Amino acid sequence: MVFELRQATSLDLDFARDLTCQNMLRYYIQYDLLWLDEAFDVAWAGRENWLIVQGNVAVGYFSLSRDAKALYVRELHVAEAFQGQGAGSWAIDQVWAMARAERRPALRLTVFKNNPAQVLYRRMGLEVVGEDECFLRMQREIDAPHR
Repeated sequence: MVFELRQATSLDLDFARDLTCQNMLRYYIQYDLLWLDEAFDVAWAGRENWLIVQGNVAVGYFSLSRDAKALYVRELHVAEAFQGQGAGSWAIDQVWAMARAERRPALRLTVFKNNPAQVLYRRMGLEVVGEDECFLRMQREIDAPHR
């Protein structure tokens, strides 16, 4: 599968919000968290957002933020119809390349404890560095070798 990145715009907000809600609502319900469209919209506006596209079709997206310690993947979602086809691995590779190019010390993300995506993240070299009631905090140091 050939994927490309396209910088997201405000016109992509509905797609991203709907996809995130579809992918995450079960976890929000399980952990008794409240999904708020407004909170998603505020977070979207404050992040760098990229669409994962195949041809002219948006198959997913990711959102990033940064500080001196790391490049953070705040959201990474692939539409169910496109899951298992390499888009997630490809997206992590793209983010990893960004982190390296920016000389960030690490790539970090947070994932629900029972989200099967953590298997992908482990395969892509991220390790669990902390956890709380709902989430695993995962990280890959820039100088760490990929297994």
